Amino acid sequence: MYEAELQTALSAVRKAIALAEHVAAGLTADGAMTKADASPVTVADYGVQAIIHRALAAAYPGDPIVAEEDADDLTNPGNRVLAAMLMRALEEASSGWTAASVVEHIGRGRHAGGAEGRFWTLDPIDGTKGFLRGDQYAIALALIEQGRPVLGVLGCPRLRLSVLDGGAATGWICHATASGAFAQPIAGGDVHALRTSPVHRTDDLVMCESVESGHSAHDVSALIAGALGLHRAPVRMDSQAKYAAVAAGEADVYLRLPTKSSYREKIWDHAAGAVLVEQAGGTVRDVRGVPLDFSRGRTLADNRGVIASASAVHASIVNVVAPHFPG
Repeated sequence: MYEAELQTALSAVRKAIALAEHVAAGLTADGAMTKADASPVTVADYGVQAIIHRALAAAYPGDPIVAEEDADDLTNPGNRVLAAMLMRALEEASSGWTAASVVEHIGRGRHAGGAEGRFWTLDPIDGTKGFLRGDQYAIALALIEQGRPVLGVLGCPRLRLSVLDGGAATGWICHATASGAFAQPIAGGDVHALRTSPVHRTDDLVMCESVESGHSAHDVSALIAGALGLHRAPVRMDSQAKYAAVAAGEADVYLRLPTKSSYREKIWDHAAGAVLVEQAGGTVRDVRGVPLDFSRGRTLADNRGVIASASAVHASIVNVVAPHFPG
């Protein structure tokens, strides 16, 4: 099931990775801007979104998309240099682009989401700060049907997984459907089945968390690590590459702890990673142990934070984490 959709998604993400890495190699200050919410966005964010949206429109013209970026800023005269750089990057990646088609395809991501029918959700460059630093980022694409993620693809061009391929490959494309979770080096090679770690003791856990303290409460993470008896330093990396690390057994738990009581996670930040970990045998819930509900629009409105881990230790982790986030 979803084999055709998976092949379309894999092809689109591979093309998008090529564009993102090409942009990264020559990115200058003119190729990035700060959005109204103070988060950065780059030529790569817009270019990846345009490429993937065009591929989905060609294969599944009736499928809506929920995506992070909005095309409105590209029409602002103050951003004409960035818009010109975007056009140049897209023309180098593939033919047939016009300024109007770029805006049209990026703008297809405004769907409201919800519980009915099916739609795609995309984070074109998840971990833009990591992308800008030369560290981890992910291209995250998922298909949601009746409010439930059924397919996920994560392109992680800078990720190394020591548990796969002898640790030789840098750059993985991971995917998951009901048939399981798998990873292949972006450069080509064997496809590996992914399984979460067999860890059963919480003091043996390798914890993964966000680099940015604004994305996850590091102070609370330290308290939780102490309560669990962890003796290994946390692995900090940007983006949904953390989900890939947990799915592969490279790490045992990913904690995304709320920094504000009012904040709700965006669905594009978690859909692809969540289906990957679950199909690899893990469990993904919020900090109270509540399943993630992707049927509530563009955010996980009924959830707070995320815990993704090997299933055998998940309940023990929730028991330690939940008291820190009452209500």
